[in-house]
Amino acid sequence: MTSLDATEVPCVAVVGSGYWGKNLVRNFHGLGALKVICDKNEVLLDQFKGEYPDVETCLALSDILTREEIHGVVIATPAETHFTLVRETLLAGKHVFVEKPLALTEEDGQQLVELAEQNQLTLMVGHILHYHPAVIKLKELIESGELGKIQYLYSNRLNIGRIRAEENILWSFAPHDISVILMLLGEMPETVYATGGSYLQHQIPDTTLTALDFPGGVKAHIFVSWLHPFKEQKLVVVGDKKMAVFDDVSEEKLLLYSHKIRWLQRIPVASKSDAEVVAVDIREPLRAECQHFLECIAKGQSPKTDGREGLRVLQVLQASQESLDRNGATITLAEDSKLKAERKVQKPISFFVHESAYVDDGVEIGAGTNIWHFSHILSGSLIGEKCNIGQNVVIGPDVTIGNGCKIQNNVSVYKGVTLEDGVFCGPSMVFTNVYNPRAEIRKMDEVRPTFVRKGTTIGANATIVCGTTLGQYSFIGAGAVVTKNVPDYALVVGNPAKQICWVCECGERLPDDLECLSCGKRFQEKAEGTGLFFGPR
Repeated sequence: MTSLDATEVPCVAVVGSGYWGKNLVRNFHGLGALKVICDKNEVLLDQFKGEYPDVETCLALSDILTREEIHGVVIATPAETHFTLVRETLLAGKHVFVEKPLALTEEDGQQLVELAEQNQLTLMVGHILHYHPAVIKLKELIESGELGKIQYLYSNRLNIGRIRAEENILWSFAPHDISVILMLLGEMPETVYATGGSYLQHQIPDTTLTALDFPGGVKAHIFVSWLHPFKEQKLVVVGDKKMAVFDDVSEEKLLLYSHKIRWLQRIPVASKSDAEVVAVDIREPLRAECQHFLECIAKGQSPKTDGREGLRVLQVLQASQESLDRNGATITLAEDSKLKAERKVQKPISFFVHESAYVDDGVEIGAGTNIWHFSHILSGSLIGEKCNIGQNVVIGPDVTIGNGCKIQNNVSVYKGVTLEDGVFCGPSMVFTNVYNPRAEIRKMDEVRPTFVRKGTTIGANATIVCGTTLGQYSFIGAGAVVTKNVPDYALVVGNPAKQICWVCECGERLPDDLECLSCGKRFQEKAEGTGLFFGPR
């Protein structure tokens, strides 16, 4: 892998700097390419400012996409955000390196690949083992015939520790092994089947075993678990001449065994041999992966792990998930795609509902809306397009929510509440619908309606007492208790909530002359004192 001159090194931004993102920050900074770190966690950003004083920080992807000096964006956020963030970045004309998986559905992955190809942009997926010196050497041994005819592969990726609620073990651990096995064999499997068990969280498997059958007769098994007493990352390749073991946890990364099977009186007897340590280069795979991304941008090359490679891995993952959902049924990849196409014609599904969420009959959900873990949408509710409904959210019954709304975790939107387009409800904020409730007296016929107008933001842990109207683009501070109507564009805080200033549509405070210092929009105060309106003076 060649090195770039300082003048050739593209500038990149890293979006998501937490558990794995911090390693990407370290490597891209070491390569002289890191310009901006983007994260929603301001405490984390403050730490990075001290560690990398020459690097800028920001809170939103939009702050990056308009900057011409940023050539590439590195995305290390939760898997459910990948499709949206990658798509926005590609549409902005930026090259993308996204951590695995590429997306959560084959259809979304295909859309991203086509978008990158149409705009002649680099789309690279973080399948790091392709850049591991031991895996590269293993590929060379297979291609040279050192192992003979490949018969069987199996991998174990096991650990105890970081258990996730946003994805199961298959999607969290298995993409690396699927990617490597497809690369070593150079073909896609014909059939896939998977089994697993959910022991810690309902319907979120903690262990899975996936079996792949390939056209050339090779079989592969992938066992992943985060319920294991120690860390193990091992891939075994069995050939008819030799066996190879890639052990990423051991100091001796790659071993060869010249075991032979001899037949004595028609009985197979194993003749074992000592392990041969294969010498490999010592370098950090992640550094090589990051450098490869920069070279692909600078030279217009296609990455080893490009969007098409990521899409193939996604196809196997999706087939494995369908097998899990069907209790270990064998999925034939070609037939699987055909069945999905037929189902799409019969019943188009243009929104996403997590398997742990529950949607009652009589609910309408708009295209592009996502409903996440453990949420419940009650009958008669109408949810618009491109909404994001977080975890443990209850909506309804008979609630209307507009387009483009974001409802964060642990929010209940009760009957009587109406949200117009573009409303943001912060984590654990509260709506009420009865003014003076009593447990012993039924008062649902006394529901007071609450209207949240277009573009309003409600901060975390705020309380909105029923019977109020929140004016358009108003901003309710975190923890505020709203007991009366809020004017358009007003920022209110405290208990009871009181107005302290006006805010722009972009969310920034307005100065006394009501001309936004951030976006330049100019406002006028309404004569009746009920808010602002946008327009020239």
